[in-house]
Amino acid sequence: MKISIVTISYNQAPFLEQAILSVLDQKVDLEYIVVDPGSTDGSREIIEKYRHRIHKIIFEKDEGPADGLNKGFAQASGDIFGFLNADDILLPGALSEAADYLIKKPRVDIVSGHGYIIDEHGKRLYKVFSNRLNASTFVKKRYTIGYSSIVHQSTFFRRKAFEKTGGFDRDYRILWDGALFVDFMNLNLKFETTNRYWSEFRIYPNSITGSGSQSDNKALAKYREMQKRAGFEPIPRSQYPILKYGGWLLEPGLLLKRIIDGMAHPGARTIKIPEPHMGK
Repeated sequence: MKISIVTISYNQAPFLEQAILSVLDQKVDLEYIVVDPGSTDGSREIIEKYRHRIHKIIFEKDEGPADGLNKGFAQASGDIFGFLNADDILLPGALSEAADYLIKKPRVDIVSGHGYIIDEHGKRLYKVFSNRLNASTFVKKRYTIGYSSIVHQSTFFRRKAFEKTGGFDRDYRILWDGALFVDFMNLNLKFETTNRYWSEFRIYPNSITGSGSQSDNKALAKYREMQKRAGFEPIPRSQYPILKYGGWLLEPGLLLKRIIDGMAHPGARTIKIPEPHMGK
């Protein structure tokens, strides 16, 4: 079963080579596509260095990350799709494990593993976990206010599932992955999670997440848009406690993992993924 991975690259040269190699070194039937709309920091030279191993390179302007990913997947021929940022890392064996999972479970459309948050030097700070999503009102509400999450670097989906959505929404300059997962839920596609760690998600001052650009008013507006996308009016804050604590009851094992990891890495979450739902 062929896996197509798309990396969108833009001026992340210090991390790009490690990201590329983490994909190319996977022992699977792989198609790797790299999209770069115009880096000027040496990234294109790094991509050219691996041209003989990268299956397709797209050097052309785009309208943002979602558009770049769509350009990449438009040229993909794999049975399973995934996408990796140019500053993140796939862990060894991730793709073979994901492929095996989807082969053994033909009714599953999307599978997500867990991951690690790392800093700009590659130091692991703490674990990050994927929640199990579905099309229920409760789960969709919880996701669209940010109380549950999917590690997109550790998430893989069938080609036919992606094609049903029409691709990434180009209007989302941030949270484009979140919009896609809402579309998956709206289509009642089957998600599953596995207790495997498949990626490292890098947060540092200049990254989208680390810079806080996902926690400003634009991100809050996009979360509200995702609520409408999921079929809701803006969710009143009075529902937040039920969504927060009720969600823990749905996945007590995951809550326990979070508690254990928090105890193992005290203070590490001072560097954290912003939570846009906490805004006013």
